[in-house]
Amino acid sequence: MHLIVGLGNIGDKYQLNRHNVGFLVIDEITKNLASLNINTSNINKANFKANVLKSGYNLLVKPNTYMNNSGEAVQAIKEYYKLDMENIIVIHDDLDLPFGTVKFKIGGGHGGHNGLRSIDSHLGKEYIRVRIGIGKPTVKSDVANYVLSNFSKEELNKLEGIISHTIKAIEAIKTTSDIVEVKSKFTLK
Repeated sequence: MHLIVGLGNIGDKYQLNRHNVGFLVIDEITKNLASLNINTSNINKANFKANVLKSGYNLLVKPNTYMNNSGEAVQAIKEYYKLDMENIIVIHDDLDLPFGTVKFKIGGGHGGHNGLRSIDSHLGKEYIRVRIGIGKPTVKSDVANYVLSNFSKEELNKLEGIISHTIKAIEAIKTTSDIVEVKSKFTLK
């Protein structure tokens, strides 16, 4: 079973924020499953602190904890389903990558990302990370406002293709244990 976590903040006002790109990927996967009439079921357990959709051997997760406490939700689900770290895939925004870049890695630092910091503190660092570049503000002190700002219309148009590519990469991650192969085939620069 794979635990596929999209990081973001709950609430309509955050929906198209740069920080919510992980949620946008999960939303698109969910939409694709519905369009293909693939059976899914909502898993409602209060201690999960997340919206969890089960499809076959996949759990699609959007934590309800806000970004800074994402690890609480991921840990609860991981423990309930007794999942191994190599079966946890976390999709998140990355300020250090130019907009549209998609990269993959296992482990590493959180780079100041509070969602990753929370997951690292609850689980450790050895999970698969799908990093989607959102670029960075011109003024470093404006990071908080930047990540909580919406994508521009031009970026949203490009984001459709980036999300589609990311979903294909996630499918590849689930079928191979070779992250190097996934990096070579699906990294976007």
